[in-house]
Parts: sequence; structure tokens; C-alpha cells
Amino acid sequence: MTGSRDAARELLARWPVVDGHNDLPWALREQVRYDLDRRDIAQDQSAHLHTDLPRLRAGGVGAQFWSVYVRPDHAGDNAVSATLEQIDVVRELIARYPDDLSPALTSGDMEAARAQGRIASLMGAEGGHCINDSLATLRTLHRLGVRYMTLTHNSTIAWADSATDDPRHGGLTAFGEEVVREMNRCGMLVDLSHVSADTMRHALRITTAPVIFSHSSARALCDHPRNVPDDVLAQLPANGGTAMVTFVPKFVLPAAVEWTARADENMRAHGLHHLDTTAAGMAVQRAFEAADPPPTATAATIADHLDHMREVAGIDHIGIGGDFDGTAFTPADVADVAGYPNLIAELLDRKWSEADLAKLTWQNAVRTLRVAEDVAREEQARRGPSHATIEQLDG
Repeated sequence: MTGSRDAARELLARWPVVDGHNDLPWALREQVRYDLDRRDIAQDQSAHLHTDLPRLRAGGVGAQFWSVYVRPDHAGDNAVSATLEQIDVVRELIARYPDDLSPALTSGDMEAARAQGRIASLMGAEGGHCINDSLATLRTLHRLGVRYMTLTHNSTIAWADSATDDPRHGGLTAFGEEVVREMNRCGMLVDLSHVSADTMRHALRITTAPVIFSHSSARALCDHPRNVPDDVLAQLPANGGTAMVTFVPKFVLPAAVEWTARADENMRAHGLHHLDTTAAGMAVQRAFEAADPPPTATAATIADHLDHMREVAGIDHIGIGGDFDGTAFTPADVADVAGYPNLIAELLDRKWSEADLAKLTWQNAVRTLRVAEDVAREEQARRGPSHATIEQLDG
């Protein structure tokens, strides 16, 4: 494996990872209320975070979609304000570390950052609750640099069904369809992670641009509603989109699903949200982990998902979205952002070619954004912004 890791690092020097989802901004909010002096990511932060600049460099990351996520219990204007705060901290990070992080709004910006040896920094909003049912707010987020929006998070919203909540709409409402159309017109990628399978299928019928799954794995291998069914993966070649495998154990390892449910219940028993990443929350998680050791996911587990996703969707439609700093538990040998070479080494051992791996790590994600940009230019030449309201469309 040592030789494979060396080859993996060499490959990543040429074709670095575009990671579709990293929750560092939320972790900074939860842990230090955005005080970057207390979490200087130019230094080793492994005691607190999955992410820092030295480990991003060691992991061969060339572009990162930073999640500007807010929990669904932030609603209405509070959700909008919290999202703006998340955008603000990403911009602060980029300004603070200009030798390492490069602001990126387009596929061309991503390629320019790679040529400069910097990490292209893009943003993705996680959960349609962050626009407060307002297409003008959606457009404003795009102007501020947000380049994808996950239609839901863990809760069903007024216009789209979530994978992990009771469905109310059979997918999207009429307003939800208009959100997808407006995202196409803006050039904001439609992210179908977290949404119900019916919402996935509905969005694929409506969209004129490629979609992404910023952090989801294969449901055929791990039957969790957060994962992508094969019939949806099979639609990606016609759509042009990219499904980015996630590393969260409960989404890749069937044995971890039940264990994580117990861990989540333990958090609630302590009066904490199951996604709490504060010091107090992590202490509860680690104590539970010590008393009830979890099943172990590895790079091989993730590679199994990639093998399957490649078989169903094709090599041109898969990518990577680790979900670091958005989960308490990670695979043993891909435990943080320095771990990508271990995954690439596993795939090299499985005889994936350099051309295939270049598509997985870099080319597919860049192409998907580039095509969405092309679609947006066509849509903007054809029509202006929508001012429809949820009341008008959904009654």
C-alpha cells in the first residue's frame, strides 16, 4: 500500500480533489463563534476539527465547496441571517489565508486556482429553508458567491420533501419547481443530497442543467434514505450531473446505521442536538463511542460505493464529498481531510486508471459547474428573473 499511497499523492498533485461538502464554517460557529484566532487553520487543529490548511495540503485538495449550512431549526429571516454569517466567515477565511485559499465563482476560477497551486474556495448552501421561500433571496445568495443549494436538509420544507422526514408533497411543489428553474437561470447547481428519492426524480424532470449530489453514497450498498437509488444514478448520464460519494459511516456501512441511531439517541438523552459539534457535544459522542465501539468504515468501504456508482452512473458522473466537520464519526483511514490519498491508493489497487481518477477527483465537478454556467447564459438570454411567490404558486 505504501507504493500506492506514493502514486496517489503524485496523481493528486496533478489532479487534486474537488470536495463537494465541508462543514468547517458551521463548526467554527459552534465552537468559537467565528473567532478565527482561536481556530487558526494555518495550524494543526486536529484536536478540534477535521480540517486545517496543512491537512488540506496533505490530502491533495484543490477545490473545496464550503457549506454555508444552518440547522433547520433556524427558520424564516433567522435562517437567512445565519446563512449570511456563514458566507461572511468563508470570505474571512479566504481573505485571511490568501496564499492557500483562492476565491472561486466559476469553473474557470477553479482551473486558475489549480494552476496557481491554491485551493479554490466555493460555497454551497445546505437546505432550502435558508432562502425563506424567496426567489430574490436565492438570487442574492448567488450574487454573494453561493454556487449550489441543497434543496432540503433533514426536514421537509414548504416546497420540497426531505429524505429523513415525513413527505408532504410527493417531491416538489409548484414553487419548488420554480426554485429549480430559477437556480438553472442563475447558474446555481441543484444539489439533491438530503432530499427524498421522489424529490430527486422530480427535480431531474424539471432541471435544464446538471445536478449534483454534494455528499451522498449508493443506496444499493447501504439502504439509508440519504443515499441515491440506482434508478436516479442511472439518470445522471442524460442529465450530465455528478454524484459525490460521502464518507459518513452510517451512509456507507450498513452496520453503522443502527449504531449511529443509538449514538443520536444518546445525544438527545443529554439534551443535545445529534449534530452538535461543540466541545460538550463531542465529549458526549466520544464517551459513547468508548463505551459502545462503532463498526469501522474504511477507504475500502467508500471504494465499494464508488465501484458501484461508477458501474451504474458511469465514470463521468461521480465525485467526492466527504462531509468533514459535519459528522462526529469518520472512517478509520479517511478520518479527516488528509485522508484522500488513502482512498485514491485503494482505487489504484483496484486498477482504476489515472484517467478515471482524474475525472473522479477534479474533472467531473469542474465540467458540471461549467455546463451549468453555459445553461445559465442561455436561460438568461431567454427570460428574466422570476418574481413568483409561494402563495401564488402553491396557494
